Order: sequence, then structure tokens, then C-alpha cells
Amino acid sequence: MKTLAILSRKGGTGKTTLATHLSVAAERAGHTTALIDLDPQSSAAKWRDNRDGDTPAVISTHSERLQQILKLAEENGATFAILDTAPHTEIAALDAARASDMALVPCKPALIDLQAIGSTIDVVRLAKVPAHIVLNAVPARGDLADQARQAVETYDVPCAPCEIGHRIGFVHAYNAGLTVQEFEPSGKASNEIRALYAYIANEMGV
Repeated sequence: MKTLAILSRKGGTGKTTLATHLSVAAERAGHTTALIDLDPQSSAAKWRDNRDGDTPAVISTHSERLQQILKLAEENGATFAILDTAPHTEIAALDAARASDMALVPCKPALIDLQAIGSTIDVVRLAKVPAHIVLNAVPARGDLADQARQAVETYDVPCAPCEIGHRIGFVHAYNAGLTVQEFEPSGKASNEIRALYAYIANEMGV
């Protein structure tokens, strides 16, 4: 079983949005996915409560029990695990990073987010786990994404060639217990998620 941690020491970067959407994308690609919610706010679990059907499985737990939960998920047939982590907690973030095969670091193309990403990069380096940055909530107009790509080059961490736009479809999908792939399958947001999953799957060899 491969494990992807979605990490950011800053709140509001879109970790849960990416976790839920990539979980469904992995299911659609043939994986049995376990989405492990490590955030005390339990946003992924609340999304699951509003969702019909049985997949993907969402498990709320604390980082202290992460290894046991991952083992249990694999024993029950999971082939891909995604960790939705809490912001601000260095120990929990480090636990998640160390338990993962790769970390995905979402970052909005705004100065406060770009300044805050360094503490997350410190965690993944301490855990010695491969990491990739993804620009999230990118405005439809302007050159903020290009500026952000130049800014994150200083961390010497690969930045995904695809990016996720700032789109209201993500809000509507979450409220309905869906993802944009299900809410608006042919929309731009769906295409962006598919591109990001394809990139991650290639990088992780899944």
C-alpha cells in the first residue's frame, strides 16, 4: 500500500479539498482507498457523512495511532492511503510525513502562504520523505501562479506542473458530499484534479 500525506503547517491551504478529491480519483483509477483524517476539525469525515455509498473509506484518528490504522487499512484491502493532516502541529505533521511514501504540499499563490511554506518543507526534510508542491486556489486571471512558481524555487522542491484553480465548484461539491469529478465531470476543476492525480500517480508509481 502506498501512502500520500497532504501537509501544510498553515491552515486554509486546501488540504481537505485535495485529500477528498484525490481519494475519489484514486478509487476511479482502480485503487481501494483509505482517507485518514488526522485533523481535529474532522472536515474529511464530515464530508463523508454527507456522502452516499461506501467509498472511499474515511477514518478519523490521532497521529499517535497512525501506524496501527495504516496497518489495519492494508489488512482490509486498501491499496492507497491519503493522510489529511492538521495545520500548526509539528509533531503530528512529522508523524504523517514519516509514515508516507510522498508528501504533497498545497500552497496558495499569496505572499502569506508563500512565506509560511518553509516550516512545512522543514518537516518533510526532517522526515526524509519526497515532497512536491502544488499551487492551489489559483485565480483565473493574472500571473500570480508564475510568480509563486518562481518564489518556491528557492526550496529546491519540485512544483507540480499542473495547478488547481480557485473555483466555486469545490464548495458546492463538498457541501453535497461529492467531488467536482462527480458534481461537474466535464468542468475545468475536474480536469485539474485528474491532471494532478495523474502526476502524483506517476511520481509515486501507483
